[in-house]
Order: sequence, then structure tokens, then C-alpha cells
Amino acid sequence: MRPFLAPVQAGCRWSLLVAACAIGAGAAAADLDFAGAESDRWHGHLRHRFRFEGAEAWVAVPERPLPGNPWSWCMMFPDAFTERCAAPALVAAGFHHAFLDVGNTFGCPAAVARLERFHDELVRRGLAPRPALIGISRGSLYAHRFAAEHPGKVSVIYGDAGVCDVRSWPGGIAVGRAGKGSPADWAEMKRLHGFADDAAALAWKGNPVDTLGPLADAGVALVHVVGDADDVVPPAENALVVEERYRALGGTIEVIHKPGVGHHPHGLDDPAPVVAFLLEHAVPR
Repeated sequence: MRPFLAPVQAGCRWSLLVAACAIGAGAAAADLDFAGAESDRWHGHLRHRFRFEGAEAWVAVPERPLPGNPWSWCMMFPDAFTERCAAPALVAAGFHHAFLDVGNTFGCPAAVARLERFHDELVRRGLAPRPALIGISRGSLYAHRFAAEHPGKVSVIYGDAGVCDVRSWPGGIAVGRAGKGSPADWAEMKRLHGFADDAAALAWKGNPVDTLGPLADAGVALVHVVGDADDVVPPAENALVVEERYRALGGTIEVIHKPGVGHHPHGLDDPAPVVAFLLEHAVPR
């Protein structure tokens, strides 16, 4: 647990890691197959847009891919606080960056199954087998559910004000009762997961806080950014529970605190600490 690094310190750490990883970049990266995709620009980078099982999908491409083609994968809200949540900086550092729209589905089984097929398709096209997942807010449910079911297919999870317990959000009925909850989202989450009633949802053992063992065993590294004044996804009911339990399991986790900040804005004024963490843990060695 530590506060946000000062920009100069963070920038130095990031620059050193980028320099170390960039040796031989590009030459060792495989050519990717995106035949038939439409192309545009995303935050200054080439992006391939295509449909996957009828849903919007895209991959942004770095000018100089890192060896092994590591990639980051935004699970939801790819255009929210994008610069602050590190993705463009990751592409500049040599990562590919991907998104598949599975809708507002709370990491339900059908969504996770589609995410697995998308992962396998991108690996077939030449990306690394263990991407770094970016879970912004409820996107952390998708990231952790995917990782819990497929821990060998994930290197890092970056959770930003991330939902780690549906009882906290959308339920608003976790033990601490610190969160506001969202009744409409709670009802939709229960429907999509097939929970018969509140009792079934509350008894569910698939929450990120309850499924950390497979991640620790697989060496998945976690980094969370939290606003200490967040009353939508309270850290004490979400990321800080993950931190305590993951450390007890021997897992690698770092929590970056933003004192006095609520649920918004997501990310960091300078995302260098997150970029450095992902470069350290997501780049194939």
C-alpha cells in the first residue's frame, strides 16, 4: 500500500523500464493478422476495428511492439478517462491494446465465455498468451472473473476504483454498508447471473474477493488505484479486501491511494506508476 508516486520519480522508473524492454523491440515481434479489419487512429495510434461474434472489437497497434507482443485489454469503458488510465501510454511503450464490447453484463458467465473466445482469437493472431487486464469500475468484475476461470491466460490485473464484491456494488449491502449501491444494476446483475433472489446473490462465492487463490497460484500480479473518499465503490469493501487477502496468499499486489478523491476521476494525473508496474509484470521475459 502506498500513495501515488511523484511524477518525476514515477517518470524515471517508467523511463528506465521502457528503455530496458525496448532493446530489440519490433524485430522480435510477430506480424499480426488483421486482414479485413477497418483502420483508424486511436490517441494517435493505428487501430484495427472489426466485429467479433457480432460485437464491436478493436486492437490499437504500437509503432514499435515489444518482443513477444504483450498487450493490455480494457474490459469496459475504453474511452473513459483513457489518458489517465494508462492505455495510450502503454501503446506508446510497445503494448498492443484491445477491447471487446460485451455490454453491461457484470462479468456474467456468458460474457466471460465470449471474452475467452476473443482472447484465444487474438493469441491466434499473434498476441502474447497472457495479457494485462484493465478493469475500470465494474470492469474489474469482468477482469477478475475472467482471470479466476483462466488464470493461465492473464499476467496482470489493473483495477481502477474497481468493483471486487457485488454485495458492495451494485448491492450496496456489504458488511460495511459504506456504498450507495444501485438497485437497477443489482436487479440486472441477478438476472444475468441467474440468481433466483437476493439470498442467492449474497451467497455467491464468485466475487473477486473470494476467487484470489487461482490468481496467486498462477503468479498474476495486481495493481489497484483507489480514491480514498470513494462512496460508490468503497475501497474498504473492495480493493483493500483484495489487498489483505492477496498478500496472505503470497500474491504480488500494489495499491495506489488518492487521498480525498471519490469514484471519479478514474486513473492518475500521471499514469507512469501503473505503466511501470505493467511493464515489469506483463512483458514476457
